Amino acid sequence: MTDTNSFWEQSRVLIVAGKGGVGKTTVTAALAVAAAKTGRSVQIVEIEGKSGLSRLFGSRPLSDIDQQLAPNIRGRQITSLAALLEYLNDHGMRRVAKRMIRSGVADVVATAVPGLRDLLVMGKIRQMQEARVADVIVVDAPAAGHALAFLATPRRMEQAARVGPLRSQAERAVAMLEDPSRCRVVPVTLPEHTPVSEMIQTAEWLTSQAGVVLAPAIVNMVNPDVSILADQSAASLTTAADRAGLGWPEELIDACAQSAAFAVARGEQQHAEIARLAKETQLDLVSLPLIFEAEVDRSGIDHLADAFTAGIQATDRSATHTAATGLDATNADPTANSNGGPR
Repeated sequence: MTDTNSFWEQSRVLIVAGKGGVGKTTVTAALAVAAAKTGRSVQIVEIEGKSGLSRLFGSRPLSDIDQQLAPNIRGRQITSLAALLEYLNDHGMRRVAKRMIRSGVADVVATAVPGLRDLLVMGKIRQMQEARVADVIVVDAPAAGHALAFLATPRRMEQAARVGPLRSQAERAVAMLEDPSRCRVVPVTLPEHTPVSEMIQTAEWLTSQAGVVLAPAIVNMVNPDVSILADQSAASLTTAADRAGLGWPEELIDACAQSAAFAVARGEQQHAEIARLAKETQLDLVSLPLIFEAEVDRSGIDHLADAFTAGIQATDRSATHTAATGLDATNADPTANSNGGPR
C-alpha cells in the first residue's frame, strides 16, 4: 500500500473550494476523517454561515469555540466579527472591543472596508496555522463567487494598502496562501459539463489571480462503473430471464434494457468530462463515488474518506510509474482514480 503521509505533510492548511451543490462541505468532512485516520490531529474551520458540517458528525452547530466532532477532529466557525474582536484583544484594545460590541460599531467596522471581512477571516486562519493548532487544518471555504473573492482579497489588499495594519495583515496572508508548504486549495467539482467547465476557468484564475497552489482536484459523485451492462439488450435479457425461469414480462425487460443503456451512457459521459478536466488543468484528480442516500451520514463520510485515501494512493503510484518510465503524465488514464461502488 502506498503511504499517504506525503500528501498530509505537504501543507498544513487545505482550503476546500467549489461552487454550491458539488458537495464541498461533505468533501471537507471526508478529508478531515481521512487525515484523522492517519493519527493526525485535525481542525475543521467553517466560514461564516451554517454549512451543515456539524450535522455530518452528529454534533451541535459550530461556534467560535472549538468542539470535538470525532476522535482527532475538532471544529469551529470563524466569522469576521469574531476575528476583528480577537484582533483588537490581541493588540491591547480589549476595552475598545467591548465598547464596540455594546454599541454595535464592531459589525459596522467589519463591513466598512471592501474585502475587510475576508481579510479578517483569512488572518485568523493564518494565525491558527502559525500557532500549529492541529496537524491539518481543513477549511470549508465559501461557495461559488465568494470563494474567489475570499482567496483573492489578501493579494488585492496588499496592492491597495501601502502602509499600516491592513498592509501588514495582507502581506502575511499572501505569504501563507502562496506557500504550498503552508496552504493549498482543494478544488471540488462534479463530472458534468458545466461544473467541469467552471472548474477549468476557476483553476486558472486561482493560480494566476489569487496566487494559490492547487492540490489534487476532487471529482465528486462519480457513478459506479457499469460498463459490464453495455451488452444488456432486450434480447439478451429475455434469454437470461427465460433460462432462469423468471418469466419476466416484455415491459419489464424493456425497462431494464433502457435503464442499463442509460447507466452506461451516463458513465461514458462522466468519464469524458473527467478526461477533459485532466487535460485542461493538468491537475491530479481523485474521484469520489456517488452515495445513493438522501443524506450522507457518518458511515458515508467514512466511505468517502477511504475512497479519497485510495485515490491519493493511486495518484502516487501513477506519478511513480510516470517518473520511472518517462511517460507523459498527460497521456495517463484520467479516470484511473475513479472509485466505484455506491455513494
